[in-house]
Amino acid sequence: MSAERPAPKTILLVDDEEDIVKVVGGRLSQWGYQAVVAANGQEALEAVRRQPPDLILLDLKMPVLSGRDACHQLKADPKFAGIPVILMTSSAGVAMEEEQRAIRADGFVLKPFEPAELLATIQKWIG
Repeated sequence: MSAERPAPKTILLVDDEEDIVKVVGGRLSQWGYQAVVAANGQEALEAVRRQPPDLILLDLKMPVLSGRDACHQLKADPKFAGIPVILMTSSAGVAMEEEQRAIRADGFVLKPFEPAELLATIQKWIG
């Protein structure tokens, strides 16, 4: 009898830039994660309601509904508040740390990021 392999952990990748989605999505697959993609905050909320992921990588600046607003809504909902949300942003410094706290995100990575940094951040939250 062979042991069943556990299902890969799911990461919701939310970004409106196709290049970022292609590169990060490819890396996630290489690392053994299942990537689900949303192009804006509204699509992200719908995807989470359909099938909650293990972690969310969330761009802040997007059309329709910003990452800031999407994160705020997710963290305000007890059903989804426990899902780690990692912001992907090009904004650095103290302001970013304050923004992260204000919307209750769990962390952030700066664009452009090194693959090793992104992987370490993901592994910190979901292994």
